[in-house]
Amino acid sequence: MTEAATSPLGSVDKALLALDALGAAGPQGAGLGALARELGLQKASLHRTLAALRFRGYAEQDEATGAYRLGAAATALAATYLSEENLPGLLRPALVAVCRATDELVHLGALAGTEIVYLDKVEPARAVRVWSAVGRRRPAATTALGRALLATRTLDDAALVRYAAASPADHAVTAAQLREVCAATLAHGFATENEENEPGINCIAVPVLRDGRAVAAMSVTAPAERLDVERRDEVVAGLASVVLPLLPAPFTVPAELARRAAPRSAL
Repeated sequence: MTEAATSPLGSVDKALLALDALGAAGPQGAGLGALARELGLQKASLHRTLAALRFRGYAEQDEATGAYRLGAAATALAATYLSEENLPGLLRPALVAVCRATDELVHLGALAGTEIVYLDKVEPARAVRVWSAVGRRRPAATTALGRALLATRTLDDAALVRYAAASPADHAVTAAQLREVCAATLAHGFATENEENEPGINCIAVPVLRDGRAVAAMSVTAPAERLDVERRDEVVAGLASVVLPLLPAPFTVPAELARRAAPRSAL
């Protein structure tokens, strides 16, 4: 046994174990006796712990059944941690790893209306001829980042028309074209962009999922001659290998992309 096998503060450890058990119990909750048996604790001791959690809103008790379940404070804590404002910090290690593996410019983006907004970027050591900035916005319909995000959403005809109408005049897309692009992105697990926002520049993006829905997307951007069809397949396969181990729970990538994982040397 190692030193880490024993909690340095038993009362705090008891509360954390209770929160774990309440999370596993789901919205229906669990009774005091069942929780005590599961955790190997005396009911009187656990009752005091649950009372403290209830006081702070991390647990609540059903008045009719007496069952305990997670409180609003616990779910709010998770929502705050996983909020868009925290995504750059949570996903930065994955962005850095992708940049090192590809030696190309890497972006993190999220949807903002009909546009994507760049939340973070990591530049390679070699010079890049792509201008970008954190906070910059681009039409979602014509960017790989936007397509990766839109593909996981259920878009009705009105939504498709709205996103398509926001595309730039020189690279306008129709609602029908956007539907086809989203379908292909969903099937493959990644999105592409070929000189549609900047001449000579291609882009590949993969969605970052939480509960099956894309909350952000990562992209690799490079000159078209360096990111042609042949290298695109290599980069896509390598992306899964690099990103998957570095995504904090509960983030993941589409199963279609994960199946394409390849050794990092493939990049």
